[in-house]
Amino acid sequence: MPTPLPAPYFVAASAKAAALVGLDANALALDDFVAVFTGNKVPARAKPLAAVYSGHQFGVWAGQLGDGRAILLGELASADGPMELQLKGAGLTPYSRMGDGRAVLRSTIREYLCSEAMAALGIPTTRALMVTGSDQGVMRETLESAAVLTRMARSFVRFGSFEHWFYSNKPEQLRILADYVIDAFYPELRSEANPYKALLAEVTRRTAHMIAQWQAVGFMHGVMNTDNMSVLGLTLDYGPFGFMEAFDSGHICNHTDQQGRYSYASQPQIGHWNCYALGQALLPLIGTVEDAQEALGVYQDAFGASMDALLHAKLGLRIVEEDDRILFDGMFTLMQDNHVDFTRFFRTLGQLQLAAPERDVPVRDLFIDRAAFDAWAGSYRARLRREQSCDSVRKLAMDAVNPKYVLRNYLAQLAIEKAQNKDFSEVAKLLAVLEHPFDEQPGNEAYAALPPDWASALEVSCSS
Repeated sequence: MPTPLPAPYFVAASAKAAALVGLDANALALDDFVAVFTGNKVPARAKPLAAVYSGHQFGVWAGQLGDGRAILLGELASADGPMELQLKGAGLTPYSRMGDGRAVLRSTIREYLCSEAMAALGIPTTRALMVTGSDQGVMRETLESAAVLTRMARSFVRFGSFEHWFYSNKPEQLRILADYVIDAFYPELRSEANPYKALLAEVTRRTAHMIAQWQAVGFMHGVMNTDNMSVLGLTLDYGPFGFMEAFDSGHICNHTDQQGRYSYASQPQIGHWNCYALGQALLPLIGTVEDAQEALGVYQDAFGASMDALLHAKLGLRIVEEDDRILFDGMFTLMQDNHVDFTRFFRTLGQLQLAAPERDVPVRDLFIDRAAFDAWAGSYRARLRREQSCDSVRKLAMDAVNPKYVLRNYLAQLAIEKAQNKDFSEVAKLLAVLEHPFDEQPGNEAYAALPPDWASALEVSCSS
């Protein structure tokens, strides 16, 4: 059962998330909703629960984990089927271990904003319904105030949910869980000759597609432990995440990740590694190592195909040519050498005109080595001419896939600092901007600005 917080108050609510489950976002500010979504009042028909799972954390088997501060209230109907509502930060559970079962306002706002920002980018994700706060103190590196996030998903079952029963040597529970996931979320797999092999293949494929989408917008999860991987291919558990700014393929967004296991460049291979951990857990159901390996074999092709399609779209290329990889590799090398801002580069690249190199200034000025950019841009122009690209049509297509607005760390920090002083206006304003990441939004250009110098000192870690 949730543990009440003293004098809870409304912080924010997502109208788009609320609409998915038939709720009015304006009504969520009322006292009754605040009480329910803080855990102070449990609805009559709710049967709160916390789920057990295990997992590999930073590549090391960590044993039993579980919902240490997440409590499932129940389900509400949505157009896509029942949607689970979960309180994050509502108090102790049987799996809290050494934790306090609480979340803090800082990290709760970050997850709220990023969940909804990712959804607006078209990336599979859990959703964030609302945030409530309380003045009760919670100790992390410093004393912070408590908050509760209500998040939603079709399911919060993780790779680690299967690992738990496998490593506990409980095959019947493993089968029950697998059958539940298949019947509830992948019923089309029930008719396959080996439904469990098909389940592994489908989860592997979805994971590959999701991580390709992360890479394409410069998103870094920060803690890709197996207990943070969704069997539905959703971005799950926003902790020390970050969006790439000055491009560095080796960038590590998590200050806790001293070895760099979850760097931007490593995310694709870590995704594959995590799928192998899931395959190991499902092996008793699948039957043979060969069948499990065949299912896992879909990852590389799925990731490669997704990434290739996304890069062609980001560069406004309609036709695939055999040597396009050379153009892409040259682009990333150029970006790496010049530490160009990831989001701004792709957005301003859409302004390039075939017959007017002199108008390249917005994108060209992002580079220290202008000659190197000119050389690459020459190859890019030649490639565009071969498919008779039209400047205006291409720009529209590129603007539809290259966001102008992403949740930069400094933007989140500014909203958090105001919220810590009980001013939640910037949380609402920032969400409104992030809900339309591909639009120009006259008057909001400041939200697309390069980070200020002080932003380089911001650090995010696992201490949420």
